[in-house]
Amino acid sequence: MLYKDILGSKEIVDYYEIGTLILGKQGFIDHSPVHTRLVAERAAKILDTLGYRERDVELAQIAGYLHDIGNCINRSSHAEYGAIIASQILKDADMEMMDRVQVVSSIANHEETEETVPDPITAAIIIADKTDVRRTRVRERDEAKFNDNDWVNKAAVSTELKCDASARTISLTIGIDESVLSVSDYIEMFTGRANMCLRAAETLKVTMEVFINDQKVL
Repeated sequence: MLYKDILGSKEIVDYYEIGTLILGKQGFIDHSPVHTRLVAERAAKILDTLGYRERDVELAQIAGYLHDIGNCINRSSHAEYGAIIASQILKDADMEMMDRVQVVSSIANHEETEETVPDPITAAIIIADKTDVRRTRVRERDEAKFNDNDWVNKAAVSTELKCDASARTISLTIGIDESVLSVSDYIEMFTGRANMCLRAAETLKVTMEVFINDQKVL
């Protein structure tokens, strides 16, 4: 099974349509295929740049695209539910067993906040996921109901993720609107995401750097 086969699946689109509808009513930021395709592409680019094998790059694309599919069942446990849904989809599509296990594991572990990141594919997905900050992801209209994720995305006017194989670095550059958040407030709200990226970077044996309005903060 290839990434292009996953993109062509109506079943997967239907799962995401339901999940997007549910999260929209709850005011969560966007987790639609717009987000998951970006995660798939960024994760694949990271692994390809760092010289991982072609099949690992392909599996990162597949897992990246499927990583939020569990939102159609429950947000708080969406990683675990997503792994279950994805396992059945990939089994029905006759994906080779070990490849399926890798994809399922990466989906299940992409929200781990305290544990060591188990493998490079999961690490690439975590970095790609947590660095997707942009104003267009915000769907809650009432700022009085904003959480940190809403503010981090609302303030972001530009983002760029670069991977340098020779320097062994992954750099995230975020331009923020300081009329929405100060740099110091942004750093505080971004800390959870940054810590997950740091752990993921360790697994990839690279250094993670974060720049906000041209200031190096990590």
